[in-house]
Amino acid sequence: MRIIVLLLLLALATPCVGQNELLAKNYFDRGEYDKALSLYDKLYSKNPGRLDFFLYIIQSNQQLEKFSVAEEMLIEKLSGRRIIPQLYVELGYNYSLQDKDSLSQVNYRKAIEYTLENPVYAYSIGKSFEEYSLLDEAVEVYESAMDRDPNKDYNVQLARIYGELGKLEEMFDTYLNLMQSNPAYRSIAKRNFSQYVTEDPINEANVILRKTLLKKSQSNPNTLYNELLSWLFIQQKDFKKAFTQEKAIYRRDQRDLTGIVDLALIAMGEKDYESAREIVDFIIENAPTMQAAMQGQQYRMKIMLDTAQLKDYPRIETEFEKLLESFGKNGNSYGLQLDYNHFLAFQAGKKEKAIANLKILANEELSIYQQARVKMELADILVFDEKFNQALIYYSQIQKKVKNDVLAQEARFKVAKTSYYKGDFQWAQVQLDVLKKSSSQLISNDAMELSLMIRDNSLEDSTQTALKKFARADLLALQNRFPEAIAALDEILLNHKGEKIEDEALLKQGKLFESTLQFEKAEANYQKIIEFYKEDILADDAFFRLAKLYETQLGAPEKAKDLYEQIIYDFADSIYFVEARKRFRMLRGDAIE
Repeated sequence: MRIIVLLLLLALATPCVGQNELLAKNYFDRGEYDKALSLYDKLYSKNPGRLDFFLYIIQSNQQLEKFSVAEEMLIEKLSGRRIIPQLYVELGYNYSLQDKDSLSQVNYRKAIEYTLENPVYAYSIGKSFEEYSLLDEAVEVYESAMDRDPNKDYNVQLARIYGELGKLEEMFDTYLNLMQSNPAYRSIAKRNFSQYVTEDPINEANVILRKTLLKKSQSNPNTLYNELLSWLFIQQKDFKKAFTQEKAIYRRDQRDLTGIVDLALIAMGEKDYESAREIVDFIIENAPTMQAAMQGQQYRMKIMLDTAQLKDYPRIETEFEKLLESFGKNGNSYGLQLDYNHFLAFQAGKKEKAIANLKILANEELSIYQQARVKMELADILVFDEKFNQALIYYSQIQKKVKNDVLAQEARFKVAKTSYYKGDFQWAQVQLDVLKKSSSQLISNDAMELSLMIRDNSLEDSTQTALKKFARADLLALQNRFPEAIAALDEILLNHKGEKIEDEALLKQGKLFESTLQFEKAEANYQKIIEFYKEDILADDAFFRLAKLYETQLGAPEKAKDLYEQIIYDFADSIYFVEARKRFRMLRGDAIE
């Protein structure tokens, strides 16, 4: 009976201990060290085996500058029967807080000597040194432990510390050894390498990594080194050199073109079309199946389209027709047919032909997902042609056909966007409210952005006159009728000055000026947003776009650097924060951390 009562009491007491522990940690994290200390004292008295409680007491006393109290507690603990050698690090650090450097060094040495006698303590002592940024001491602990016990492996810790100490060669070498022993370390290593490697090929880390890899590759040929050299050259945007490495990997196993296909897509994304063409030609020549060859041809056509001028369109149309004659106009070539009809409708001005082709394709033997994609393309063309009601029917069919797929959410967003183009803002808002919880972050963000714009511009103007004009300008931009879209936005800026829509119109027009290579006009628009709407939601967009404009088009890197710096300091929550920090450090000549 007594045992049952005791167990019940313990069960009742446990939640209380857990709650107090969470409360104590909360006080500590908030800097309320008096309250944290009081709770940790009580917790530790009931749980004297909990080292973490003891250390929180030490750290709370240190934050309260009660160094002598912390010192007495540590010395007492180290005088007990069971010595915990990492506490010598804690005692040394306590002395360092009082500028008693000689005493701190004595205790650090004692901790290190324990690992020399018994490497089993290396991890806890090394970790304690790391916590206080005593990296040289941590390195000594880990290296000596591995020397004395071959079964110990602290290479992961050492690789990271070498990087922090600026010992780049040792860091790269250690990570390479780890990757060779365990391929799972590849993604970890690349993530860490990216903290030091930049786009600049003469950056110190880039040079050291390249030399290390070439040296290892010469002494011990391994596709790992080719893979990492390719990764390095991709960071430097030197896709031709990356291609050389990917070809070397492919020649050893001529069954997998994945790495080369990925490289082609990256080069295309970076608009290095010369390199992309060369890579895509290789894919086509070495394609193991007809499907792979067709995929390669799709990439080739995409490059042609991205680099085409109006006069090239007849030749491109002929080229598409030849390919479809070769591969057949059936379900197998559905991806190529989608690309062809997208080109016909949106670039070549042959909407009717594209619609007719897509209706034929919809009757081929396609998967449900492929049918939905064909209908999506059809609906998009109908919106482009301002046949909104027909487009809405197709979007609704897609939602029913693939209801559990992200494509259904994309179709719902396009229903909202189409309703917005029509001026039916109420129905658009209903759709957008649902999409704010979309599993796709991109769709969710787009939905919130459009919803906010509709709501903001409906509050002051119940007739939504300016919003209707803006939606029309948006549609004209979608139709590539840029001069008309710019003129429509000019009309808004002239007749709705000072209204909520003004910053939206300035930003939209700025983007259109960029699309039409009117960079000085784009610059003026972004400057107006920064001057008059610095506190509004679009300010970070204006800062970032203007910075990119100065960096890439207007030859003013110093102005770009200043704007990136302002984003870092004034817009910490911006989606552009990470990229702005990266661009700022590159322009300043730093290694990217």
